[in-house]
Amino acid sequence: MTDKVVVITGGSRGIGRATALAAAARGYRVVVGYVSNQAAAIEVVAAIEAKNGKAIAVKCDVGSEQDILALFKAADSFGTLGALVNNAGIVGKSGVRVDEMSAERIQQMMAVNVTGSILCAREAVKRMSTKHGGQGGVIVNLSSVAAKLGAPNTYVDYAASKGAIDSFTIGLGYEVAAEGIRVAGIRPGLIDTDIHAAGGEPDRAHRLAHLVPMKRVGTADEIANAIVWLISDEASYVTSAILDVSGGR
Repeated sequence: MTDKVVVITGGSRGIGRATALAAAARGYRVVVGYVSNQAAAIEVVAAIEAKNGKAIAVKCDVGSEQDILALFKAADSFGTLGALVNNAGIVGKSGVRVDEMSAERIQQMMAVNVTGSILCAREAVKRMSTKHGGQGGVIVNLSSVAAKLGAPNTYVDYAASKGAIDSFTIGLGYEVAAEGIRVAGIRPGLIDTDIHAAGGEPDRAHRLAHLVPMKRVGTADEIANAIVWLISDEASYVTSAILDVSGGR
């Protein structure tokens, strides 16, 4: 058990929500970052508090540096940061080829999925690194198997953003390994969450389930369990590593 703070971006729904509940069950104080659905974020906090856990909800668009600074300021007032889960991310409309993409779409994708994750990690390192007087900690970045598959004719820009996250995970892990910080990534496969609806294909995961060697989609809880293992001491020798949680895909 721990009394450290974990910041979870995009913590109000899907994988973020499941991770918030799982982390709280293991004793973390949880900062639930959310971009727009305040009611969902408050529900997550209430669910944690109902089981005697501690949590707060903080509005944060990770595409905004000012929002990120405010998120970590709120975390500072809540306790000592012990972990960051870079979970917030977006997809564009599915089925759009690169030769049909606008600069605005690509820029927004990278601002949220890449720049936002790097800036959140920057703030976490400032607080957790022994170089800065911190006590160490863990950063887990959410990637996607799309980074390996490329997502042709679906959303190559999203896949590219997650490829960047893979590279960032490896590089940052090397950079801060001697400063008490571990950095790891999770590459989920087809998971039953509403991110597919955001891309215009709410049934996408189930429609493609036959492509998964295990012949089923994954659940948010299955990803959350992998994340909370990575932030635990049980994964104490794991850094600059990316774990596929994809049913073999």
